Amino acid sequence: MSLAVSVMGLSIAGAMLALILVSLRRREPVMPDTDMTEALQDRLWQIAESEERYRVLVEATTEAVVQRDGQGRITFASEGFAALLGVEPLELIGSTLSPQVIERGASEQRGDGVRVIEERLVPVDGVPRWFSFIEMPVAGSADGPNWLRAGQDVTARVEAARSLDEAKSRAEAANVAKSRFLATVSHELRTPLNGILGMADLLLDTRLDPEQRTYVEAFRTSGKALLGLVDGILDFSRIEAGRLDLAAEPFDVAALVEGVVELLAPRAQDKGLEIALDIADDLAALRVGDADRVRQILVNLAGNAIKFTQTGGVGVSLARSGEGQGEGLVLTVEDTGPGIPEERIPILFEEFEQGDDSASHEGTGLGLAITRRLVERMNGTIEARSTVGRGSTFRVVLPLAAAEGATLPETPSLAPRKVLIVAASPYQAPFLARRLSRSGAAAVVVNSAEAGLDALSGVAFDALIADRSLGDAAVRRLAAEAARCGVRCSLILLSPFDRREFGAPNAAGFDSYLIKPVRARSLFDRLLEPRPGPARSPADAAAQPGPSQPAPTKTEAGKAGAPGRRVLLAEDNPINALLATKALERLGAGVIHARDGLEALAAVEGQGPFDLALIDIRMPGLDGLETARRIRAREAETGASPLHLVALTANTGREDVAAAYAAGFDGFLPKPLNLRALPALLDRRQQAA
Repeated sequence: MSLAVSVMGLSIAGAMLALILVSLRRREPVMPDTDMTEALQDRLWQIAESEERYRVLVEATTEAVVQRDGQGRITFASEGFAALLGVEPLELIGSTLSPQVIERGASEQRGDGVRVIEERLVPVDGVPRWFSFIEMPVAGSADGPNWLRAGQDVTARVEAARSLDEAKSRAEAANVAKSRFLATVSHELRTPLNGILGMADLLLDTRLDPEQRTYVEAFRTSGKALLGLVDGILDFSRIEAGRLDLAAEPFDVAALVEGVVELLAPRAQDKGLEIALDIADDLAALRVGDADRVRQILVNLAGNAIKFTQTGGVGVSLARSGEGQGEGLVLTVEDTGPGIPEERIPILFEEFEQGDDSASHEGTGLGLAITRRLVERMNGTIEARSTVGRGSTFRVVLPLAAAEGATLPETPSLAPRKVLIVAASPYQAPFLARRLSRSGAAAVVVNSAEAGLDALSGVAFDALIADRSLGDAAVRRLAAEAARCGVRCSLILLSPFDRREFGAPNAAGFDSYLIKPVRARSLFDRLLEPRPGPARSPADAAAQPGPSQPAPTKTEAGKAGAPGRRVLLAEDNPINALLATKALERLGAGVIHARDGLEALAAVEGQGPFDLALIDIRMPGLDGLETARRIRAREAETGASPLHLVALTANTGREDVAAAYAAGFDGFLPKPLNLRALPALLDRRQQAA
C-alpha cells in the first residue's frame, strides 16, 4: 500500500476515534465494537479502492506527479516521479529533491495561474529526457499554497521537432549555397559567352561569303540560346532563395510594352508570323512598379507564343483592370499556335514543364514558372486558356497603381471617317479596326484583295490600309481602285523586311506606309496628314525614319563613333579584352588595356586623361569596385575632371548594379557585351542629349 493510502487510512481511523469520543461526551449510544470495526474496515477498503483507481488513472496518463508545500517540501510523489530519482515515493516525503534540469524549453503562463513548462531532465540512469509539466496551485497550509506538478515524457516529440528545424536550417543553408554557386557559375559562363557572341558580331561585320555567314550566324544563335538558359536558371534560383527584390519606381508601361513587341517582331517575322499590339485608350500609362520584371513577364509570354506558333501570329493587349484604388493592369498574350491539352494547363506553370510532354522543345521549361512567381511577387494573378488546334491565351493581372500625376493619353477623333482594311491577318487587322472604332471611325476588315475591290466599289471610304502580304500585284490593284473611287488616303502595311524591298509607296500608288507592328501614333499621324506627302526613295526613308521605322542595322550603327577618343579598358580575360579593343578601335577610339585594377590605376595616373574607362568588376588582386573607389578618391584629392566610368560584369542582379553605382561608376554594361552600346558611350554629346 502506498504512503498516500497509509496516511489516508490513519486519518480515517483518527476521525472515527474522534467520533466515538464525541459520542461518549454526549452520552449517545455507541455502536458495538464489532459493528464499528466492520464499518470502519468497509469504509477503509472503499477509500483504498478509490485511491487505487485514481492512482492507476493518473499514472496511466501522467508519467511524473509531485506535490510540494509552500516551502518546496514534497507532500506527495508518484512512482514515476520517484523513479526519476531512483528512490521509493515514501522516501521523498518531506524532502526537496528534484531531478537535475539541464535545459529549459518553451513555457506558458495561463490566466488561471496554471503554467506549462518544458524541461530537459537528467534521471538517475543518466540519459537526458524532455518532460512537459503542467504546474498548478492547490489548497495548502499556512505556509502558502501547495503546487502540484504533473508531467509527461515528450522526448520523441521535441527531438523530432528539433530534427525538422535542423533539416530546415540545413536545407536553407544548402539553398543559399546553391544560389551562390549558380551566381558564380553564371558569371563564369557569361565570361566565355561574351567572347563567343562578341567575336561572332565582329566576324559578321567582315567580308564573309554566304556559307561562312550562315555558319557564324548559327553559332551566334546557339550562343544566345545558351545565354538565355543561364539567365533563366539564375533568375529562378534568385526567386527560389527569396533574393529577388522588386523596384517601386514610376515607368511608362505603354512604352515598355511597345518596346517589347517591336523587339520580338523580327523573331516573329523570321518565322512568317505577325505580332500586333493593342493598348486601351482609357489607360493611364505611368505606373509604379518594377519595369524590368514587367518586361520579363511579357518577353517570356510573348516569346513562348512565337516559339510554339508556326502559322498565323501573336496578339498582345494592354488594358486596365478595376477602378479607383484597386485599379491595375491587364496584359493579354494570344496566339494561333497548336494549343495546350486541357489536362496540362494546371501544371503548365510548374518548374521544367512545357506545353506538352514531348522532349523536342528547347529550353529548361523555367520560363512560365519564373513568370508565375514574378506575378505572384507583385500580388498579381496569371491564368491560361487554350483549345488544341486553335491557340492559347495568357492573361496577367498586375495591381500596379497609377503614378502621381499620371494622365490619360489624348486620343484624336476620326469621326465620321470610313476606313477599309484589307489583310489576311489574325491580329494586326482586328487590332487596327478596334483602335479606329474607339476613335470614332467606321472600320471594315476584309481578308482578300477581291473582297477589298468589291468593298471599294460599293462604299465611299475615306482611307484604305492594304497589307503587302497579299502580294504586290494585288495591293497595286487596290491602290489604283482606291484612287479611282476618290479615297483620300491609301496606306501600305509593311513588315520591316518589306520596307526596302517594296520601294517608294508613291510608286505603287500609295500615299504612305505603316510598319508592322503598328503603333497607334503612327496610325493617327498617317491618317491625319493634311495631304499625301511627296514620294521618298528608300534611301531617304532610311535617313529619316518615321515613328515605326526600324532601327539602323548593327553595321550601320558601328560606323557611328567618335574618332580620337581615348579609352581605358580594364579586363583580365584576354579574349574579352581583344573583343572590346577591336570593337572600340573600329569606332575610331584609341584603347589602353590594363589587366587588373592596379594597372588601371597606374594608367589613369601616368597615361591619362581618358574619355572613357570600361572596368571589369571581377579582376584578380584589386577588383573593379575598389578600383573605381580609388579613382574617385584621387579625383577628389587632386580636383581632376571626373572620368566617365562604366562597369563591365557578368553579374546582372539588382544588387550588383547598386554596388557598381555606390562605388562611383556612371554606367553599367552587362556581359555578353552589347557592341551597339559602345558608340553612345564614346559620343558623350549624345549621352548628354
